[in-house]
Amino acid sequence: MDYKNTLNLPFTEFPMKANLKSAEEKLLKEWDDIGLYDKLTEEALKRVRKVRKTDAGSKTKTFILHDGPPYANGHIHLGTALNKVLKDIIVRFKFMHGYYTPFIPGWDCHGLPIEHNVDKNLKHKDSISILEKRKLCREYASKFVEIQKVEFKRLGSIGRYDDPYLTMNYSYEAGTVRKMAGFIKNGGLYRANKPIYWCSSCKTALAEAEVEYAEKTSSSIFVKFKVKSSLNDIVPFLPENKDIYAVIWTTTPWTLPANLAISVNPDFEYSFVDNGKEIFILESNLAGELMAKFGYAGFNIIAKANGKRFENKLAAHPFINRTSVFVLGGHVKNDAGTGLVHTAPGHGDDDYAIGLKYNLPAYAPVSNEGKFLKDVDLFAGMHVFESNPAVVEKLKEVGALVLEEKINHSYPHCWRCKNPIILRSTKQWFISMKIGNLRENALNEIKKVEWIPKWGIDRISGMLEIRPDWCVSRQRSWGVPIIAFYCKSCGEPLIDYDVTMKVADEFEKFGADIWFEKPAEYFLGKLGKTEDKKDSESGKLKKDAERNGINRKDEIKCKKCGSFKFEKESDILDVWFDSGVSYYCVLEKDKGMEGIGFPADLYLEGSDQHRGWFHSSLLIGVGTGEGAPYRSVLTHGFVVDQSGRKMSKSLGNVILPEEIINKYGADILRLWAASEDYKNDMRISNEILSRLSEGYRKIRNTIRFMLGNLYDFNEKAGVIKYEDLRDVDKYALHKATLLAQNLLRYYEAYDFHLVYQNIYKFAIEFSSFYLDIAKDSLYVEAKDSYKRRGVQTVLHYGLNIFLKFLGPILPFTAQEGWGYFNKSEKMNQLVFEIYDEPDENLIDYELAYKFDSLIEIRNIVLSALEKARAEKTIGSSLEAFVTIKAIKDDYGLLSKFKPEDLKEIFIVSGLAIERLNPDGMEGGGDKNGNKNGDNSKNEPSGTGRGELISEAVIKKAKGKKCNRCWVYSESVGTHAGFNDVCDRCFDILKNMNIKDMNK
Repeated sequence: MDYKNTLNLPFTEFPMKANLKSAEEKLLKEWDDIGLYDKLTEEALKRVRKVRKTDAGSKTKTFILHDGPPYANGHIHLGTALNKVLKDIIVRFKFMHGYYTPFIPGWDCHGLPIEHNVDKNLKHKDSISILEKRKLCREYASKFVEIQKVEFKRLGSIGRYDDPYLTMNYSYEAGTVRKMAGFIKNGGLYRANKPIYWCSSCKTALAEAEVEYAEKTSSSIFVKFKVKSSLNDIVPFLPENKDIYAVIWTTTPWTLPANLAISVNPDFEYSFVDNGKEIFILESNLAGELMAKFGYAGFNIIAKANGKRFENKLAAHPFINRTSVFVLGGHVKNDAGTGLVHTAPGHGDDDYAIGLKYNLPAYAPVSNEGKFLKDVDLFAGMHVFESNPAVVEKLKEVGALVLEEKINHSYPHCWRCKNPIILRSTKQWFISMKIGNLRENALNEIKKVEWIPKWGIDRISGMLEIRPDWCVSRQRSWGVPIIAFYCKSCGEPLIDYDVTMKVADEFEKFGADIWFEKPAEYFLGKLGKTEDKKDSESGKLKKDAERNGINRKDEIKCKKCGSFKFEKESDILDVWFDSGVSYYCVLEKDKGMEGIGFPADLYLEGSDQHRGWFHSSLLIGVGTGEGAPYRSVLTHGFVVDQSGRKMSKSLGNVILPEEIINKYGADILRLWAASEDYKNDMRISNEILSRLSEGYRKIRNTIRFMLGNLYDFNEKAGVIKYEDLRDVDKYALHKATLLAQNLLRYYEAYDFHLVYQNIYKFAIEFSSFYLDIAKDSLYVEAKDSYKRRGVQTVLHYGLNIFLKFLGPILPFTAQEGWGYFNKSEKMNQLVFEIYDEPDENLIDYELAYKFDSLIEIRNIVLSALEKARAEKTIGSSLEAFVTIKAIKDDYGLLSKFKPEDLKEIFIVSGLAIERLNPDGMEGGGDKNGNKNGDNSKNEPSGTGRGELISEAVIKKAKGKKCNRCWVYSESVGTHAGFNDVCDRCFDILKNMNIKDMNK
């Protein structure tokens, strides 16, 4: 007979197949139509105000995650997608945890990356005006801001996307200048001619954060410099018929034309090594190995001397009519090279520092294009890298080359064009690490910050300890200009705090373009006494400064020569300074952050930002007297392929976010972001995504099962009180409550991979145990029976936890499920919900231990059932009669359960429990080994089982199969009119007023 209509079969319109792409697009439109983020922040503020009103002394519950600005110069990639998803998980969690969590996304709109792409599209980039190029750059950046907005929102990211912060906004540019003024005020901004990283391809200075390292093959050369000074005061009686040479080692032959000195370590011992023809000066520990390398089978060390005794001695440059002075430097090492260092103060930081000490010029005869200047004999006009072979040839020609080798080594490259760069001394603007104790204060400030992972503090402190002064000037067009002037008469630079602050006010009104539109007099106040009174652009007579420029009471003149004529600086600020002031422009000045934004609770970016945005933000915050702009800093790794290789087009392993979304859906991409510990590098491949899709399906099917069995549940009328629930239901509540407790803790610790792993594990275990058992009660029992309503009470409670905690990671799927959830007093949008505090009263560890032990026995039974199925003894588990031969502890545990409950838990039709003795006897035995006696002294006691385990024997169940519940029972066939159902089903049908099914 067909009893289908008498069963409580699950029903839900929540689809089994996700079809995420279209479902997500539908939800995105809905969220956009209702203004989800605005409504969310509004609701959160109401909660905050309500708390303030009821508890005036309470602290406002806010959480500020400050968005580090990505570059607006292309489509997003998996790295930026990972970053934005992680931030969105936190923002959504914090909102649902009761916090007011405004999230203002931002974009870095200035600098080389954008100007570089604009230049590529210009036919005559050298002839275009600065203002025209800046206009094109602004248009380019605006275009990709809008593109990336759409791409980020497609990921499910929520935030103030209709009003983000942009570093090219007028107010932001003004804020950048005001922070620059802070360094002018404290004396930290200065101009100097010193070595900086220089890209000859991009023709600009580079900051530390703009330098990447890659392998490069270079010439490694050993060069001899003939000593000109007498060394008799160091070593008497040196052979007069042999020349003495200081031997240096370098991997940059092109820097030799700029050599001015030879550095030795004052604490090292140096040997005079006679090779038969001449004498080499080498560090003593390296001398023997080097002479063998140079090919000298026989040599004699004729004398030794301490390094400090060489100070101020002179040697001849190998091919230029110039002397090189011996200088002392602690930077000289003896783990490589010769212990004597070729020193060019214009091409190295250590060299420059030594040059200052010995009053040597920072000589760097190299143009912006990386070519030698005209006054460099032999190599004029040649690019420095192309000159390396020529320099080596010249050394050979003059007999100064001792040895040439080729080495592969890590060499600095430009982050944008990927070409090798040089250290080159030029006049640049710097922020001092010493003035105002910036380095020391920054190191102290980071100790107050929570670094996640903890090694973050070691990384950034190590960088702070050794970093040089910050070169903040760039020779580009697109950015915030450095507010500085130069005297037209003597070239003396002028920076002034009051002028800079006035310029900032102008930027606030007109944007930074005004700097390139107006002459210097506009910003400096009154016109110079000898200035031409005609405007160079309009030809009209200028009026006074109060009407045509910034109003000043006094006239500014050059402090060096007294001239009133000035011209403006053309360099722009380093874009890392631009992004570094975001805390000031956003956290302090934005209307949505007043009083709550600074310092941010969290900065979250890739691990490379310890030398980038984390670093620049810290230096600006500390340098202008505000301190670190963040309370905690969290970093994630890079995205790599399945083999751990960096993503690159040349390797063909690049996967675009759009590809993943179109194939799998954004929720799968988000699941990937949360599936592994993102603090390490994140591997991704189609295989990994496919595997995650399987995990997603398991989670989705669990949601669907719970929804399908709650279709007729009313939580107000149908909830069964805890004390009236069966133990198995209480156990399920215990597990669900522990899950909620753990997930809250994992979210708060930003361990999203543990959130996913525990949700997935719960779905598997919940399904394989409780849901598997619950099907009988849900489908077979009377609709309003305590047993069925008890299970539904558990499902309702569990689903509420499941969907809410899935919300931050899988917002589309969780919202979709939430829409079908039969829950009273719920918000339409899941993200508006607040996490319920886990009910400690539902946690029962004693009960949990009991059921955890029972599950171990159940696994033994399931294994035996599987074996019986394979042997064709039974088909389904309900065809089985299981005899459990239990050891003492298991027997005691099983005795605490009703046989009917155990049959339901094991999903079998018949059950018997017998004692298992150590000697293999079935059943019990007395203390002498007689059957039915107590043989406990021979059985393992306590919680351990020793070498014995309980066993399960499977036989065919007696009776016939009930056509309604499929249980085998001897009562089937004993009911008139219902001769194909068991006793239980007969009673249920009778109470349902079901008539004779056999008619």
